[in-house]
Amino acid sequence: MADENSDNGLRGRDLVGLGGLLSGAVVVGLVIGLLVDDQAGTSPTFTLVGIGVGILAGITAFWVRVRSALRP
Repeated sequence: MADENSDNGLRGRDLVGLGGLLSGAVVVGLVIGLLVDDQAGTSPTFTLVGIGVGILAGITAFWVRVRSALRP
């Protein structure tokens, strides 16, 4: 039988943290893209790049955390 008090697995607070991680990465990428666009005068270019980089960073961090949490 599996021990209910083991540290393996994801709990509710872990899932909330993962959601915050994903949304935070996208928001940070968006803000950085908006700031660069404002300075460079290139309206949607760096905003879209920032969103894309934020999504990729969020997915990567999500995957790393879930993989380490589910490791035996």
